[in-house]
Amino acid sequence: MIDDIKAKFEALYQQKPQLFRSPGRVNLIGEHTDYNNGFVLPAAINKEMYFALAPNGTGTFRAYAYDLNESAEFALDSISPSDISWANYLLGVVAQLQKAGYTVPGFDVVFGGNVPIGAGLSSSAAVECGLAFGLNHLFGFNLKKFTMVKMAQKAEHEYAGVMCGIMDQFASMFGKQNHVVKLDCRSLDYEYYDFDMADYRIVLCDTQVKHALASSEYNTRRQECEAGVAILQQHYPEVQSLRDATIPMLAQHRQEFDPVVYRRCTYVVSENNRVEEACRNLQKNDMHAFGEKMYASHEGLQHQYEVSCPELDFLVNQTRESDAVLGARMMGGGFGGCTINIVKVDAIDAFKQQMEQAYQQQFGVQLRTYIASIVDGSSLVS
Repeated sequence: MIDDIKAKFEALYQQKPQLFRSPGRVNLIGEHTDYNNGFVLPAAINKEMYFALAPNGTGTFRAYAYDLNESAEFALDSISPSDISWANYLLGVVAQLQKAGYTVPGFDVVFGGNVPIGAGLSSSAAVECGLAFGLNHLFGFNLKKFTMVKMAQKAEHEYAGVMCGIMDQFASMFGKQNHVVKLDCRSLDYEYYDFDMADYRIVLCDTQVKHALASSEYNTRRQECEAGVAILQQHYPEVQSLRDATIPMLAQHRQEFDPVVYRRCTYVVSENNRVEEACRNLQKNDMHAFGEKMYASHEGLQHQYEVSCPELDFLVNQTRESDAVLGARMMGGGFGGCTINIVKVDAIDAFKQQMEQAYQQQFGVQLRTYIASIVDGSSLVS
């Protein structure tokens, strides 16, 4: 696909571009922990956005969205949010560079890729990080990777209007081939762990469901977590977020909690513990134990945090009796999207066939599946 994007660039702009790539991401475990200052365990995957970029010597930037066959042009001296939704991911990055005091010269860009839209693989973060990385390289801004991650996150907040955590942009920029990365969302410290991809692959099963509940329930969960922290703070002033809480603390004061808030907080504290345990499993190369943590994560998301849905639960339950599947769980905000499954390489075809048949029979919907391998973060291609 990158050759097509390069050819389109040359046809549109009559010059040779530099080429960049930026990946989407999965999160192996650690869901709804990021805004509670907890731990996440993402990886960059080989569903990627590609960019062809070159200076154009003008005061504008011209952009072409390859997948949509749409173009737009913007004056660099008056950057502001646009009615063109895809352009806002680019405009947001340019705006962050300008806010930081960098002069962004005129440039042309063609971008597109194979990150499925709406499957929860963070196509938006891949676009933001890819452009930030490309402009940094093209114009020699000498920005550190973490600076670009924060700019990409701010672009999402201010131009796309999505108050995302930092995980998506971080994973897209800092991914490492055949490794997952444990990110501490409070300190932003991170650590890589080998993820044995010789015998296994990540397979994503896309429910193609997006319930309208997702955004309102997300805000409710945040409020419920904050309510739990407020109760704990009365007894433990050091508890600034659920990251600081323990299961014994919660149990000690259970009577003071609304039962729903108690369940929410128990899930988050348990999930943080699971991420740490899962990393210890990886250090011992115990993939079976790692898979069990994924199932436990789903149980918590289904029953304690209550962000799953019948389609996600059905897909996870289908895998429980399979020797070919090490672990499965819902991934992302919930109420739809994908399940993430660790599947033995030699059983992938049979797994896909079985899951597609079962889903079709149950819901009358053609299941989409994506096989992913773990790759490096944003980089120059040529």
